[in-house]
Parts: sequence; C-alpha cells; structure tokens
Amino acid sequence: MTTDFRALARAGVRTLAPYVPGKPVEELQRELGLERIIKLASNENPLGASPAVSEALQRVWKDVGRYPDGNGFALKAALSAFLDVPSECLTLGNGSNDVLELLARTFVDHDDEVVFSQHAFAVYPLVTQAVGGRPVMVPAQDYGHDLAAMAAAVTDRTRLMFIANPNNPTGTWVGRGVLEQLLAAVPEQVIVVLDEAYFEYVEEADYPNGLTLLDRHPNLVVTRTFSKIFGLASLRVGYGVASATITDLLNRVRQPFNVNAYAQAAAIAALRDNDFLAESRRVNREGMRQLAEGLRTLNLSAIPSVGNFITFHVDDAARIYDQLLRRGIIVRPVASYDIPDGLRVTIGTAQENRVFLSALEEILAGH
Repeated sequence: MTTDFRALARAGVRTLAPYVPGKPVEELQRELGLERIIKLASNENPLGASPAVSEALQRVWKDVGRYPDGNGFALKAALSAFLDVPSECLTLGNGSNDVLELLARTFVDHDDEVVFSQHAFAVYPLVTQAVGGRPVMVPAQDYGHDLAAMAAAVTDRTRLMFIANPNNPTGTWVGRGVLEQLLAAVPEQVIVVLDEAYFEYVEEADYPNGLTLLDRHPNLVVTRTFSKIFGLASLRVGYGVASATITDLLNRVRQPFNVNAYAQAAAIAALRDNDFLAESRRVNREGMRQLAEGLRTLNLSAIPSVGNFITFHVDDAARIYDQLLRRGIIVRPVASYDIPDGLRVTIGTAQENRVFLSALEEILAGH
C-alpha cells in the first residue's frame, strides 16, 4: 500500500500554496529563446550593488571552507552603529523573510491568530498557516492598510500583527500619526511587526521610522532587508530590530549560520557606501516619475507608490503580462494579491523604463 505522505503533513501545510517569485531571466530565456530580457518583476535595484561589495566578496573567498560567524558579530556591530541601536536588539536573517518566519515560529501556536491587511505581502499568511496559526485578513482601504480596522480585529487569540510600510505590492504607506494610534490601541501581548523592506526609498515627510518607536512600544518589531536598495538580493540578508527579550527568543529558534559569510561581508560594505544609496534613491525618484507619467499618458490608472515599484490597472492583465514576456520584459501579475487587473512593475533604469513603456504602448494599440 502506498503511503499518503500528504496526510502526514500538518493541516496548514497541506493547504498551502507555495510563494511564487517573479519569473527568473533564465527561465524566460529557456522558454522563448530570447537574448535581451529586462526584468522588472522583483523590486531589485537596477544599479545592482555598490562596487565596494565586489571587493568585500573577493576578500572572503580565501575562507570559503570555513563556517561563517554564527552570531554575525561584525555585521551586528556595523548595523548597531548605522542604526544607533544596541547589538543585542538585532536578529540577522536569511533575508528579512527569514525573520518574519522566525516571528511566527516563536509566537504563534495552533489556532493563534495573525492579523494582516488585504493586498499585503504573501508571506504573512504563508508563515501563519505553516505553523498552524489562523490568518485574519482585514479589508484594505484604498489598497492600503486600514489600521483602525486592524486594531479592531484583535482578539484574545491574536499573537502577531504584520504591517508592511510601505506595502508590497501596492506601494501604499501609513503615516506616523495613525501608526502611533494603532500601537497605542493594540494590547502589549500582541507583537506588532513593522515590515520596512522598502524603508530607504521613502522620502515622504510624514513617513515614520519604526526604530524611533521601539523604546515606547516593547511589543514592536521592525524588519528590514539588504535585498532592495542595497542590491544584495541574491545573497539573502536581512534583519529585525526589537527589544532584547524578543531578540533573545528569536535567536533560540534561528537556524545556525543562517547568514553566510559572503552576505555578512557584503552587507557591511554596503552600509559604508552612502554615495551608492544616494544615487539609488535618485534613480528611483526619477524613474518613478518617468513611469507614472508614462502610464498616465497611456490612460492607465496606477496606485500611488513610495517604494521602488508601481502597480497599475489594465484590462486583461494576464494577456498583457504574456505579451510583455514575449517582448522580453518581465513584470509581476498581482492577481494572487486580490488585484486581478493589476500588474506591478519595478522601477528600472531610464532606458529600461522607456523600453517597457514603449512595449506596453504597442500592446495596448494591438501591435
């Protein structure tokens, strides 16, 4: 008799749909045999990484046969100085996604509730369901977080609340005032996770820096990543900032050596290159303007964004996505985020943005 291994899995895992990332360049090359491909699907930095990162990686190569520092002492010291937070309040992750999973594994038990917003990052319900928790999705307000409704959704079974600021895939954001109102309203036994993966791109005056709220809200955790503006997506390194007590608990379930030596060295080098960060912000600012104006010219409605991407509405989004692929342009459909008419495009270089807008115009015109 054949064993039904699915029946042996946890109930939450049996019904999980795996996370689907943006289509890889290599996959499209295999499928269509294209040589020139522009990937605008995964919110990566079009400039790549700082030149200092390459130099740092070369230095690490001589020790490739050794395990990395499992505690990440040097990277934590660099982050501590960069962020002005104590090292004992830092948890390193294999991307910030790793830290999100650590939080679920640490604080969510069977049938505990986890609150998040409609249209928010797909990983929130995934990590909740994987550990046997109960996802509580709160309807969005204008594609963004309705923090008052999220606070009202809290029950005595709520253990975590995820807030993406800015949100992926919509690019919406919450201001300091409404965030502080939520933190004041949520019971302290609920861990509030402020996912700031796109923090470094935001230039709005009222956008809150979650780190400044940690002292007054011991149940707050802030997560950030090196995958976006720092350009280290392939190396997978992120971090969480929280009270020393929460950090200690997270490190009890964190896998040994979860951040490799290359990622640690690259992250330290990236933190030191302020010029690269400034240039990345400039390219993103100008690219956002270029894409927003281009989409308006094509009479397409877009969700105002403060990240390094923009989601726009289009009739027959699946067909448009496929036609863009055939022209060698990868964007991201967001039907799985309950936006069936939406496509998300990452801000690229000025040239990449022009190619995308030109191709989109041809497709809409029926060419």
